[in-house]
Amino acid sequence: MSFDYDLFVIGGGSGGVRAARIAAGDYGAKVGLAEEYRMGGTCVIRGCVPKKLMVFASAFPEAMADARAYGWDVATQGFDWTAFRAKLDAELDRLEGAYRSGLTNAGVTIHDTRAVLEDAHTVRLATGEAFRAKHILIATGGAPFVPEIEGGATLLTSNDIFKLDALPKSVLIVGGGFIACEFACILNGLGVEVTQFYRGAQILRGFDDEARGHIAELMREGGVNLHVGTDVIEARDVAGGVRVTSTDGRETVFEKVVYATGRKPNTAGLGLAALGVTLGRQGEIIVDEWSQTAVPSIYAVGDVTDRINLTPVAIREGHAFADTVFGAKPTKADHDLVASAVYTQPELGTVGLTEEAARDERPIEVYATAFRPMKSAFAGRPDRVMMKLIVCAETRKVLGCHIVAPEAGEMIQLAAIAIKMGATKEDFDRTVAVHPTMAEELVTMRKPVRKA
Repeated sequence: MSFDYDLFVIGGGSGGVRAARIAAGDYGAKVGLAEEYRMGGTCVIRGCVPKKLMVFASAFPEAMADARAYGWDVATQGFDWTAFRAKLDAELDRLEGAYRSGLTNAGVTIHDTRAVLEDAHTVRLATGEAFRAKHILIATGGAPFVPEIEGGATLLTSNDIFKLDALPKSVLIVGGGFIACEFACILNGLGVEVTQFYRGAQILRGFDDEARGHIAELMREGGVNLHVGTDVIEARDVAGGVRVTSTDGRETVFEKVVYATGRKPNTAGLGLAALGVTLGRQGEIIVDEWSQTAVPSIYAVGDVTDRINLTPVAIREGHAFADTVFGAKPTKADHDLVASAVYTQPELGTVGLTEEAARDERPIEVYATAFRPMKSAFAGRPDRVMMKLIVCAETRKVLGCHIVAPEAGEMIQLAAIAIKMGATKEDFDRTVAVHPTMAEELVTMRKPVRKA
């Protein structure tokens, strides 16, 4: 049986690009890749990268206020969204170009169009072309999910925020996950009047309870009008914005309403179910530990599999796939002890088990502290940092680490290395503190605050 490609990848995000580049560049496979939007996927074009640049931009009002407290004569004319967006767009163009050149330099043939599957070895492009491939990799990621709301109002998602012509004066963020909380903090920092609704009892479900409560309190103190146990009943377009009726009985007009209520895998219309590829309840592709589907020639990596929806995980999965299938190096992506960060203000960095998950499995000790960091305390701000270690009472291994602090994402990366290596609480205790830093608290917590 002859094939046009050894591998055809559908999706040009982080996971698909890594798999294609390694298969072609390192192992000499003939690879084609189809992407219907822009190369780089959610992370580069409408996720991690532009979001983090907006996080940086939104932090300057607080930094300038601190500068005045430290004796600097600082004046500002306000935030120029138009100028920032122009630079943001230029940076995304640059990154997309880098992704493209990386693929072409590796020998990958790029098809800038949508692709669907016709059979276990055939993909058909929207142009009408069809190609046969020995292996097919689905890496189409996910997309924001917006529930149907009475009233038919114009609702935005996180994708739309990066393309706003102007910042609204007021916005309602609906949702309580990390995307909702991050954009609530970003827009608040940029001077928008932000209200956030979440139907659950507390934001950031799935994260450590103590940490999420700490962040919720600080978000409110920072100016976000956060309401939990609250949802939208009806939303109608009116003069000046969107009139929202909420479950607490209020009617409020917001200039914009942004839904960040979760994401769904991009599998609709690909022809997967008809070929025997098993899909989960949310449309996610079910794969084994080698990222292989129920159809042997078809694989899937990244958010479309709904395993751990993080860019570095998708990259690891794509690389492991290429090593396994084309490099004769059977490799499973490691999904254990994956660190992550939530870019709220302040940030949450986390790795390992939450207190709630750990205490359901084994006896534990909890070491925790909260304090005002030196920098903001001197400036007169009421910020409070929280650090927390979850320790197995029997083995003394550190099972989880949770940090709420400025630059928590930077700190958790280093803590994750030690925890991944199996560090015990005594290993942390033996480490001499770096003073004066916030992070030194990780190695100076001597007595547990509670046991479970």
